Order: sequence, then structure tokens, then C-alpha cells
Amino acid sequence: MRETRTARLLAARLYVCTDARRDRGDLEGFLHAVCAGGADVIQLRDKSIDADEEIAALELLGRVAAEYDALFAVNDRADIAALVGADVFHVGQHDLSPVQARRLLGPDVLIGRSTHDLGQATAALEDPDVDYFCTGPVWATPTKPGRPATGLEFVRAVAELTEARLDADPEVLPVPWFAIGGIDEPRLPQVLEAGARGVVVVRAVTEASDPRTAAGQLRGLLPA
Repeated sequence: MRETRTARLLAARLYVCTDARRDRGDLEGFLHAVCAGGADVIQLRDKSIDADEEIAALELLGRVAAEYDALFAVNDRADIAALVGADVFHVGQHDLSPVQARRLLGPDVLIGRSTHDLGQATAALEDPDVDYFCTGPVWATPTKPGRPATGLEFVRAVAELTEARLDADPEVLPVPWFAIGGIDEPRLPQVLEAGARGVVVVRAVTEASDPRTAAGQLRGLLPA
């Protein structure tokens, strides 16, 4: 299972985060739309719902993601990740550490880490329990109120860091990473030019009138 998940992660380019869409009541249709549009990873991140609602939403996400060979991710709650059989578990800098999450979830669940500066990115890159990491927010975003933008220079620095690691040891396995924060279709070329190969998006898809088209357009601009 870990090998299959890792192969999908290495090929992933478009990572979508969504809430449970309680205000619209269209979670299932939305999930089908973004998966059909080309989302490779989908994370449910909604701190406004209770555990039972989150479990139900994640079970739905897991079923839909499996139909499209996409990965589904749980944010913060390792207990819920274990209950729903998550493919991916994502932690921030002040959540469970990756090694703590690994002890709870075992070897098959992929673990991601948020990073906001080069020191954190370096630590994530060197951590054997981190399977991927995210860098940002590149631009300030209301989904992370109060967190300052890291800018495109951080993306460039991480791209150089990861390339140097592979140059130093061509046999080392690459660690996927995704730029995150305020990224949409007009800004995507800047992020790619800075060296990112994958991105995490929220509002660019969740607030789109046609999520399938929005996801498809983004995926079409990303590298194969």
C-alpha cells in the first residue's frame, strides 16, 4: 500500500484543500468534479465541524478519491486519519511531529508537513518520517489569517535546496513538495517559473462556479 501511495504522490501536481461545504450542501458533487478535473490529492480541512461530521465527510472523500485513483488527506487529527483509513496525514509546525504521527499511524500512511521558512523546509526534507512538504503561503491568504506571505523567493530557495540534494546524491529518493498560498490560474506561471512542480489550491477551486473546469485548467498548466 505504501508503494502505491508513494508512486501516486510522486506523480501528484494538483493538491486541493476544501472544507465540508456545509453552506452549499454539495460536497459529494464537488469532490467528483475536482477529481474528474484532475486533482491528484484532496484534503478535507474544516475546523468548524464536529468529529462525527468530519468522519462522515472523510469517508465520503475516501470513496470518491478511490474512484479516480486520487489520494485523500486528513488534516491535524491522527485519530480520525486512522479511523477512516486515510492515504495522507498532514501536520503543521505546532501539531503532532511527523515521528509522533508515524508512531500512531504506521508505515503506510503518507505524512506531510507545512513549512514557512528555509529552516523548516530543510528539516522536512531531511526528516525520514516526512513524505512531502508544503511551502508558503506564497501570497497572503484569508485561509491562513495573520500568517505573513513568504513570497516567490522562498519557492526558489526550496527548488534550489531540493535540486542540490539530488545532485549531491542521485540515488536519494526525491521528496515531493508543493507551493501553497493564494495560488490561482493567473499566478500559477510565476510559481512554476520559481521552480515549483506542484501546488496546493483552495479558493481557486472551492470558490469557482465550475470546480471541474477550474481544476482542469490548473492541472493542464502543471507539468506532467
